[in-house]
Formats: sequence, C-alpha cells, structure tokens
Amino acid sequence: MSNVVVGLPVGRGLLYLIVAGVAWGTAGAAASLVYRTSDMGPVALSFWRCAAGLALLLGARMLVPRARPAVTEAPGLRVRRAVATGVGLAVFQTAYFAAVAATGLAVATVVTLGAGPVLIALGARLFLGERLGRGGAAAVAGALAGLAVLVLGGGETTVDPWGVLLALLAAAGYSAMTLFTRWWGRNGGLDASGTTVGAFAVTSVLLLPFAAAEGLVPDSAEPALLLCLLVYVAAIPTALAYGLYFAGAAVVRSATVSVIMLLEPVSAAVLAVALLGERLTPAMLAGTLLMLGSVVGLALDEARGARAGRAEEDPAPA
Repeated sequence: MSNVVVGLPVGRGLLYLIVAGVAWGTAGAAASLVYRTSDMGPVALSFWRCAAGLALLLGARMLVPRARPAVTEAPGLRVRRAVATGVGLAVFQTAYFAAVAATGLAVATVVTLGAGPVLIALGARLFLGERLGRGGAAAVAGALAGLAVLVLGGGETTVDPWGVLLALLAAAGYSAMTLFTRWWGRNGGLDASGTTVGAFAVTSVLLLPFAAAEGLVPDSAEPALLLCLLVYVAAIPTALAYGLYFAGAAVVRSATVSVIMLLEPVSAAVLAVALLGERLTPAMLAGTLLMLGSVVGLALDEARGARAGRAEEDPAPA
C-alpha cells in the first residue's frame, strides 16, 4: 500500500474501504472470543489493539522501503493531524464501548453507526462543499434502514438516555476523524501510513490510564489462544484496516466513506452466524441485503463521478 495517497485512484480507494469495513467486522467476533477466554475488559482490549497495532506498523515501516513523499509536510502539520485523528479515534472507541455497557450492543450500534453517516454528510456539506445528491441521500437512507433492521430486528432492546448520548459522542468522534482525513487528502495529499501510526500513538497514550484502571494484564485459562486473538485483532482489523481506511477516506467523498464502512456490522453478522452459532433470522437477511445494496449503489455512483471528473479534466483531443 502506498504511503502517500496523492493520485490514488478513487476505485482503489473504494476497494480499500470495502476491505477495511469487512476487516473491522471481524474485530467483534474476535473480541467475543477474547471475553470468553479471559477477564479482559473492553478498554484494555482497545488499548492493546491500538498499542500492538502501532508496534506492527512501526515494524512494517522499518522493514518495507517507503516511496519518497510527493508532498513535504511541516512537522507541526503532522503533529496536529496525529492529535486530531488520535483524539477522534479514542473518543470513538471509548464512548462506543461505554454506550454498549450503558444501553446494550444493539442500541449503541444503531445510534453510533446510524448517526455517523448523517453527521458526516452534514459536515461534508458545510465544511468541504461536498453535495450528496438525491441518489446518495437515497443510498444513505437505505443503508440506515438496513442497519436498523439488521441490529434491532432480532430481539428486545433497552434504551438508556445516557447510553444514547455516549453513542452520539462516539459518532461525533468517528465523523470528525473521517472529515479531517478527507480534508487533508484534498489539500495536498495524505501519508496514510504516517497518519495511522500517529493516530494509534495518541490513542494508546489517551487510553493507557483507563486501561490500567480496568486491568492491563488479564487472567486466562488459555493464554496461547488469547495471545493469538490479540495478535489477530492488532494486525487485521487494526493495523491493516485503519491503514486502508485512512488511505481510502482521503480520496473518496466523506458520505460515501460512512456508508461503505457500514459493511462492519454486515461482516460481524455473517461471522456470528458462521462461527459463533447464532441463528440467521429473516430480519438479519433483509437488513444485510438492504445495506449491501446501498453500499454497491453508492460505490458505483462514486466511481462514475470520478470517471466524469477525469473526463472533464482531460478532454479527448479533437
């Protein structure tokens, strides 16, 4: 993966986001297995996820030759970007886990991932000048309907006002992270690998005291399995997925990013049925199909828009 996303084709950015969304969905299944095999808490898991992911990325940057950046960045800009994305990531993860504890997984997921596309679409329109259009608005509405059916259609839910506020805070952190990434990508390019490293470093520092209070070293009857699970969580849905996310989010419209990343609950639902023995309900199937249809439609619209933009910039010779 290229370190600097100047000139990254939109089609490749869409592919990066799709892979990242699917990979993020596997984190939930891995976390469920971590909780089954140890007494590790969610904040400690989030800390180790970011800290170990940071170590893996730093190792990869040392071993893999990096292309020379197309744009020279001032050190102050790199620091500001790392702080902004790291704070957004820390707020997103921590507030989401707290919302799950307060109001349950279903409501926390729907509010966080449902409010995210709305906040991102509004922010992109106000601060980036990106228009969603009727087709995009319909795709976002379809994706949110599918999310609600997928998560809420299978059982009873309990709504806690404090949990809803925490979920909205998580959505705000995710939205800010996405909008900042898109803005930097449009204004001179983005070092995706460096952005991921900086974000993980800031997030790890912010989460460390809370993880220490919760308990950094878990007890487990199967320490080897726990270690394998933690390595997987750090490598695939963290180091790889966030690197792809930051690269793709820099070149794809922010609202499109938010809808594509709704592949996370779809991936998690598929794994829950395939690996964790959960039952496939009609609501899960209907919600999955709605969300996949919206993702495909919005991705095709994004790709057509990118091709049209290139055609305007490079007209055919007479």
